[in-house]
Amino acid sequence: MSTQKKLSCSDCGVLNCFRQQGKFPEFCLTTNTASTTIDDAVKHYQGKGQDAKMARAAAEIEGIYYGRLTRVEEIIAFAKRIGAKKIGIATCVGLINETKIFCKILEAKGLESYSVICKIGSIDKTRIGIPEELKVEKGCYEAICNPVLQAKLLNEANTDLNVVNGLCVGHDSLFIKYSKAPVTTLITKDRVTGHNPAAALYTSGFYYKRLLKEDSEI
Repeated sequence: MSTQKKLSCSDCGVLNCFRQQGKFPEFCLTTNTASTTIDDAVKHYQGKGQDAKMARAAAEIEGIYYGRLTRVEEIIAFAKRIGAKKIGIATCVGLINETKIFCKILEAKGLESYSVICKIGSIDKTRIGIPEELKVEKGCYEAICNPVLQAKLLNEANTDLNVVNGLCVGHDSLFIKYSKAPVTTLITKDRVTGHNPAAALYTSGFYYKRLLKEDSEI
């Protein structure tokens, strides 16, 4: 027997939580969440702690620069508002040129950068149980992505804010898990769309109709 789907925010057509110009639906997570739980979250954004500083910085940047700054500029503005001076970059080997440009921009804006590439350690994939037939290029030395070591080296470098630049799906999750500094993202990898993952959503009704098929190979 199939259980009834529990409705969530993606099922809402009102979005009354944003400006409160309508009515909350019966299943709304805002009205169905205990006020104490909401208040506990709000406490993180109040006072003088790191969470509060980051929350206010993010809100200020949105309010002042809405639609005016690029992602690169927003990261710089955010870093300066939270007092971050040393920016760590966890970079994909395939986006190392973009990382080099970003480092130059950070330097021009008075920020220090320290980058660690995903292939750090140069460990062949077979060492963690990946067979030769699952390498991108079979029969040659092919290093694993090493997000845990990326995080550990940036932790040792005492970075104030870490930036993900093109790490693979899952590798970014591991990096975020082990990073001591707060993490934000510059580029989200999507090899097919030129690192614009939203393109697949925008074209799911035509070019990427396969995304909505239940019998997908994925």
